[in-house]
Amino acid sequence: MKIVYRAENIIDANLVKNALADEGIGAFVGGHYLTGAAGELPVSGLVNVMVAESEWPQARVIAERIDAALAERRADPSYNDDWAADPV
Repeated sequence: MKIVYRAENIIDANLVKNALADEGIGAFVGGHYLTGAAGELPVSGLVNVMVAESEWPQARVIAERIDAALAERRADPSYNDDWAADPV
């Protein structure tokens, strides 16, 4: 197995994993249990998406596409992730 994506959080990791699955690439998310040790361990770089080495080149292209879309959304000033500020 080879790391194809280092996620900021478990949600991003699973987005990548599911995108890979849609393309027929098996993936494994690891390290997410380590986030429970935040404060004792560094908070970044704990959650990784891994694939078989033979599928890494194709998986990397897909992971980079998802990462770019996530970065674009986070950079969009109209994006509001503060759902608690706008009660329904």
